[in-house]
Amino acid sequence: MRFERIADLILLNLLVIVLIAAIIFLPSGIVRIILGVPFVVFFLGYALVAALFPRRGVISGIERIALSIGLSISVVSLLGLIINYTPWGISLGSILGSAAIFIFAMSGIVWVRRRSLAKGEAFSIQFHLSRPDWGNSIRAKVLSISLAFILVVTAVVAMGALGYTITQPKGGERFTEFYLLTPEGRAKDYPKKLVLGEKGKVNVSIVNNEHMTVKYQVEVRIDGVRNNEVGPVSLKHGEKWAGEVSYTPTVGGETQKVEFLLQKEGIAGPYIEPLRLWIDVVK
Repeated sequence: MRFERIADLILLNLLVIVLIAAIIFLPSGIVRIILGVPFVVFFLGYALVAALFPRRGVISGIERIALSIGLSISVVSLLGLIINYTPWGISLGSILGSAAIFIFAMSGIVWVRRRSLAKGEAFSIQFHLSRPDWGNSIRAKVLSISLAFILVVTAVVAMGALGYTITQPKGGERFTEFYLLTPEGRAKDYPKKLVLGEKGKVNVSIVNNEHMTVKYQVEVRIDGVRNNEVGPVSLKHGEKWAGEVSYTPTVGGETQKVEFLLQKEGIAGPYIEPLRLWIDVVK
């Protein structure tokens, strides 16, 4: 098989290897974005289009490029959906790995399909420094310029959207984890009976998944009356706070409701549903 038939595949796969190495070893986020854009907006789609249309002349050069950009974005979305349901989840490593595997697999298919074609039939990239042939028709010129303009705008929008998505905090559900454990770290066998004046103790945990820094405060109430307060506690996204919180009943009685209310700065009242325990208080 002649080298010219697979020159674009060799170049494509070499670029994939070089870009993956650069993205992994270069710490700068901006550099990673610049190098990662070709993966998302062109490389995957080009490999797929080459596999679908191995024969020269089936589609024009502009159509091949436009399809490469459109299919690239579609393939990335599909890969992301599949990876999200795997143990690896969506991460830089999983996206790079799946993209590289897809390109290598498509390159193998392209090699097989082009090999079966007669000489001169297989698509190959050739560089010619010549004046573009716009055709004799004004309509053909307008259509060609319009397609080129749409192609450029699509690429710019896609790159801008990709850069914004990568540089901005990850979207998705924003929530706070709030739970109680016993002093021994168990989620059962909470104190159920206390002597009047005796302190009850639990471990309170707060995990911030709000994609922003948040100040929390925990208020303890017994039958609606404030009994203790902890905080404010400032947590960045992904940070966890855990600490012992006590409460002391001031009156005797059975089935007293102990509530733990999580409050978030800037929001009146409890931020989420209060956590509750029921205790019997003996004199």
